[in-house]
Amino acid sequence: MTYKVIQWATGGVGRAAIEGVIDHPELELVGCWVHSESKEGLDVGELIGRDPIGVTATREIDALLALGADCVVYSPIVANPREVAAILEAGINIVTPLGWVYPKRIDTEAVEKACVSGNATLHGTGVHPGGITERFPLMVSGLSRAITHVRAEEFSDIRTYGASEVVGEMMLFGKTPEGARTSPMLKLLGGGFFQSIDMVADAIGLELDDEKRATHDMAVATAAIDSPIGVIEPGLVAAQRFCWQGLVRGEPVITAAVNWFMGDENIEPVPGSDPDLSWSFGEKGERFEVSITGDPDTHLTFKGWHPSSIEAGLERNQGIVVTAMHCVSAIPYVCEAGAGIKTYLDLPLIAGRAAPHLLPGA
Repeated sequence: MTYKVIQWATGGVGRAAIEGVIDHPELELVGCWVHSESKEGLDVGELIGRDPIGVTATREIDALLALGADCVVYSPIVANPREVAAILEAGINIVTPLGWVYPKRIDTEAVEKACVSGNATLHGTGVHPGGITERFPLMVSGLSRAITHVRAEEFSDIRTYGASEVVGEMMLFGKTPEGARTSPMLKLLGGGFFQSIDMVADAIGLELDDEKRATHDMAVATAAIDSPIGVIEPGLVAAQRFCWQGLVRGEPVITAAVNWFMGDENIEPVPGSDPDLSWSFGEKGERFEVSITGDPDTHLTFKGWHPSSIEAGLERNQGIVVTAMHCVSAIPYVCEAGAGIKTYLDLPLIAGRAAPHLLPGA
């Protein structure tokens, strides 16, 4: 069976998702929504650097909803719940890296009603949150007893992230420490990471405290650092760590964290930062880590999701591709699921697909 797919937004994740849909043997790209007027009317193949594929990018939402698609990969910078509800009410399933991974503590009434009205499914996924934070910890948690702590953590050179507006004006790199304290990222990302923490807690049988913990540490440049958002002068923010934790009687039992550096040279922590934190990638380099503390302990290190150089990352960042492919690979499973919000705990094991040239009949 072939499932018809619409790509919603064509940033880094959107472009990678388009590649994934085109190369997936069970999927057909039938539409594409774009935000900017400059992209409207272009063939989607052109938007991703390929030959034309016969699908035209548009900003006409009603026209897209009338295409009879099975699923939307929804990946603008920020989710619009009204837009999500409209897609679901039109009877189109949604896979998205923008939330709903495990919406236990948020208001989902409008979206749930839209799912019922359209007999459609909404699935939140991604990487961190959306994979590293809950899928892999839960997978290996069954190999241990008496678990006391679950950790999922990212260590990335943010210079390879080709979204200068996000890095400079949302993450607030290159600002003063006082200015960077106002970054919305702790709350914005916390909405997703706290869902992941709830999922892990419920699955392994923990009853968390009502209040979770969120911390923001940072380091500043000690010498000028070249970056895609311009030179970061000494004294301005060049590294940040955001951390979210679920607690039991005040003790951390589940930790999710991101460590984002403008490289790891010529930086020092600002006064008041956690003295136990390292501001270097160390011998392990850029990576994602998952650890289970129990009997026995389990430690996983994920490599290959970071580019080989800043230039390569700005051209095509593997971490962005992984995020997109986790969405794309879920589409056939989501299309066969019942109506409503479906998490990893509701769906079967999601698998990728072989390269097109290896498939039968190629």
